[in-house]
Amino acid sequence: MVSAVQSSEGSSPPAHVAIIMDGNGRWAKSRGLPRIFGHRRGAEVARQVLRRADELGVSYLTLYSFSSENWRRPPPEVEDLMGLLRVYLRSEVADLHRTGVRVRMIGDRTRMPGDIIDLVEHAEELTAANTGITMVLALSYGSRDELAKAVRQIAREAADGGIRPDEIDEDTIAQRLYTRDIPDPDLVIRTGREKRLSNFLLWQAAYAELIFTDVLWPDFTARDLEDAIGEFHKRERRFGATSA
Repeated sequence: MVSAVQSSEGSSPPAHVAIIMDGNGRWAKSRGLPRIFGHRRGAEVARQVLRRADELGVSYLTLYSFSSENWRRPPPEVEDLMGLLRVYLRSEVADLHRTGVRVRMIGDRTRMPGDIIDLVEHAEELTAANTGITMVLALSYGSRDELAKAVRQIAREAADGGIRPDEIDEDTIAQRLYTRDIPDPDLVIRTGREKRLSNFLLWQAAYAELIFTDVLWPDFTARDLEDAIGEFHKRERRFGATSA
């Protein structure tokens, strides 16, 4: 499907869009509601944004759904978030599969409840051969932890004689990250007014275009996604080189 964004800008959409979905709690608080209501509304928005990203021709959509730091939130809120994730995985996977979406997870699976990992792995296996957009759920994800694990793996391989220190390069590290078979993001969007990456894809986003919006995630719309992609098309990506 040729999108209005693509045709008006004369450029292909970014292959990989990553979103820091911030503002659920503030959205709920501003309405006098418990935080979980913001997270529920946020899950609905994620469904709509995924659908529009697919229509626009985006190949990968990574959603920062639960960070490694989020484990430090009050236990009742963590339990609510895990419960919402269970509901989403149980109710949405069949429809995602029907529409050709491929599901992936990046993050520390050892910290996640076992039944949720079972649901994630079922979704990954069920949708593995799908050729539509890939939805990457960043769950229990922290970029510094990811990089530390990659370094430890490389150190073990070097100690075992499997790799020489002078052979270690950027690709050596990239191939040991959760995202080793996922292209780096072209565009990172953060909602909710804050202007930082918050330990999200620090290695992978080295040359991503960054867009920060004041819109809280539960208020984010397909049009906001289109506007972000439109802004992406206006930028000149030089990857460290000087302009012509």
